[in-house]
Amino acid sequence: WLNPIKEQRLVVVGSDKMAAFSDTSPNKLLLYPHKIEWRNQRPVPVKAEAEPVAIDETEPLRMECTQFLESIATRQPPQTDGANGVRVLKVLSACQESLDAGGVPVDMGTAAAKREPEREYFAHPTATIDEGCEIGANTKVWHYAHIMPKARIGENCNLGQNVFVASGVSIGNNVKVQNNVSVYAGVTLEDNVFCGPSMVFTNVSTPRSGFPRYRPEDFLTTVVKRGASIGANATIVCGRTIGEYAFIGAGSVITKDVEPYALVYGNPARQHGWDCECGVRLQFEEKQACCSECGRCYRESDEERIERVELEIGEVTA
Repeated sequence: WLNPIKEQRLVVVGSDKMAAFSDTSPNKLLLYPHKIEWRNQRPVPVKAEAEPVAIDETEPLRMECTQFLESIATRQPPQTDGANGVRVLKVLSACQESLDAGGVPVDMGTAAAKREPEREYFAHPTATIDEGCEIGANTKVWHYAHIMPKARIGENCNLGQNVFVASGVSIGNNVKVQNNVSVYAGVTLEDNVFCGPSMVFTNVSTPRSGFPRYRPEDFLTTVVKRGASIGANATIVCGRTIGEYAFIGAGSVITKDVEPYALVYGNPARQHGWDCECGVRLQFEEKQACCSECGRCYRESDEERIERVELEIGEVTA
């Protein structure tokens, strides 16, 4: 408003007339019946006097604010509601698409769907989802997460704040990755895996800043089998396999493979017992145990492993 030189002009050239808008002129909108006529196969310009068009002098911002207040009072939708804003954005986006394609006409009915395909997953507006990744239905990707190309994430997963998933990583269904976890290349998380807050995966066994190791053979494979849980702040040294339904205690450092159903913790982590599929500690008698909570039963083998079995048992009590 304080600019000493205020000038806003717009000219629209049509086949029969020209419209000129000048915000600083007494007659802000003028129609000029200027056109080109062809006579004897020659173009001849035809000019005519300008026709003033009466327009409302009310300030647009005042009208917008007034209508907004009226909509609040009457509960009636305004002319420029959210749906109108979406239509305007679609028109602008189609214009840009046409310009980028060299002026090719854009079908508003089909082009908008191509530009904004419906997603079956949820991604917070601050999350970065790179093109070329796969994310399953009902998965949620939260604040400031980053999913790189060629990453594959299954259905019903939950990726917390600041989660990073590298290119080529495979994550199964119903996986929960809590805040501040980076899943690097070479890591595979099977179905129903739980990764606690700020736990760490490594993927290179001998990292050196002065001697970068970016070859495929430098990245060792880490596999976390289905149902396994990794506690907060635990570290998984690359090249290890975490067995089915294993339980890694918070703050543990895993330096070797973990057996299925094993309960391990410490630095370096050591096994301290067995857990049920539901996560309850198992108590063995004569190499057999049944979960006090869910009733699943297990048998311990001579190889210091356990397996799920179906036993004829009575009522299970805690």
